[in-house]
Amino acid sequence: MTALPEALLAAVARDFPADFLSVDPSDLATFGRDWTKVHEPRPTAVALPRTTDEVSRLLRLCTAFQVPVVPSGGRTGLAAGAVAAQGEVVVSLSRMRRMNPVDVLGGTVRVQAGAVTEEVHRHVAEHGLTWPVDFASKGSSQVGGNIATNAGGVKVIRYGLTRQWVLGLEVVLASGEVLELGGALEKNNTGIDLRQLFIGSEGTLGIITEATLKLTRLPGKLDVLLFAVPNLAGVLSLFREARTGPFVITAYEFFTEKCMARVRRHRSVREPLSSPSEYYVLLEVERAEPEALEGWITSLFERGVVTDGTLAQHAGEAAAIWALREGISESLSATGMPHKNDIALPIQELEGFCAELESVFEARYPGWEIALFGHIGDGNLHVNVMKPDAMEKAAFLARTHEADHTMFDLVRKYRGSISAEHGIGLLKKDYLAYSRSGTEIEIMRAIKRALDPLGIMNPGKVF
Repeated sequence: MTALPEALLAAVARDFPADFLSVDPSDLATFGRDWTKVHEPRPTAVALPRTTDEVSRLLRLCTAFQVPVVPSGGRTGLAAGAVAAQGEVVVSLSRMRRMNPVDVLGGTVRVQAGAVTEEVHRHVAEHGLTWPVDFASKGSSQVGGNIATNAGGVKVIRYGLTRQWVLGLEVVLASGEVLELGGALEKNNTGIDLRQLFIGSEGTLGIITEATLKLTRLPGKLDVLLFAVPNLAGVLSLFREARTGPFVITAYEFFTEKCMARVRRHRSVREPLSSPSEYYVLLEVERAEPEALEGWITSLFERGVVTDGTLAQHAGEAAAIWALREGISESLSATGMPHKNDIALPIQELEGFCAELESVFEARYPGWEIALFGHIGDGNLHVNVMKPDAMEKAAFLARTHEADHTMFDLVRKYRGSISAEHGIGLLKKDYLAYSRSGTEIEIMRAIKRALDPLGIMNPGKVF
């Protein structure tokens, strides 16, 4: 690990608060990793700024001394985009949690990048509003990280991706220059929208320090249902039915019995259905009239679209159903070592893709357990390959690297994306060409060179 230049350390000691920089081993281990377990964290130091000015002055120093930096939010990503494994300085936004008063008339709120997603939800809910970016990690994910990865989540089918709910950004470039992009304007048709360069750029172009978020009204009464279907074709058939149902879909999630079994192994579960099923669908809807909803459900059973199901009768039951879906990732990690992939496909291609994927894996990787779940309503699949208990970690990682090429060949065949919502980071950069053309990649490299000519911003990620 390379030590930081003495002149840089002297400047930090002179010009920044005493608690600004940490080299405590526990901080290095905590802030140097994300939810992935592939790369060991090896940062040189962790910077903990409280203001955009502190971020700006630090980046000027890092540029002057050519010290690489890794921006860090809630570290809930699954592509190693926030991992510092090569002696970088981690710049954690965890102290930058200020949330300004809500602009009720404009339907906006400005927050610092370290604001936690769930805290933003609570802050704006007092005014009957919401920032509709929502996922299982909302209790620890941060706004800056959500924006830097253009996070998706469970409500994309209703509200779209994070980029659709960001009006303005404050961004610090590697040079220390601060950009104010967009503000609270709904309309700003004055050339290239530079906000969009930074949304989804994974911290490779600059550090997002503040954001003006677009808000919408809190949804009305929500109904949560859990259905059992026999196979993926059944999942898609039910989705077709829901598309024309007497309500507005706010979430359409699916998971398999393999996922459910892992949740049961990890914690106590109150079974919501009478018996296990190979596939489950969680459907959340808004604006459903009780009689119309009851009639729709009855029709599903009469026509054999579903084999079992339940409608949550109160908020506690709804929360328990959601806990099954949102507890899957944690349960997979707690009960084994999952190799995770987060892919997207056109919805009409999901059934063909999954059938071919299962066939290929049975032939090439017999005995491997594959736990599937995802946001089927937007074509997003989470493919989790569980390490066989008898296989060494190194051997498993080598085999999954090979298996990823096999799977991404199929993703390309079915016109999909190798990353739906977690980005590229370190783990997927070898596979970027499966989803992006050579020309596209070179354009992205050119943008990187223009904004970060020394290559100090989150080096080694994406490309």
